[in-house]
Amino acid sequence: MTLKEVQELVEAWVGKSPSRHKSELTNMAALTEEVGELARVIAQKHSDPSADPVRLREEMSVELADVLWAICALGNGAGVDLTEALIDTLQKRN
Repeated sequence: MTLKEVQELVEAWVGKSPSRHKSELTNMAALTEEVGELARVIAQKHSDPSADPVRLREEMSVELADVLWAICALGNGAGVDLTEALIDTLQKRN
């Protein structure tokens, strides 16, 4: 699946109900929350030697997907093609 397809998938889900369209500020707050949840998993991974690595990997997978979802929602709301934006960023870094 391409990044463009992911954006389209998020938009299709959001588009099923007008109440699911959130403001840019709400989407930014959601992204911040998801990044915080990802940080919690990473902190636990590095601070709790008794933590189950399989469970942590699964939680990290879920949180990374949630972060991607929130980024797509922000991009869609702003009319940003994340594929193009990523390509531009990679070209600047090279």
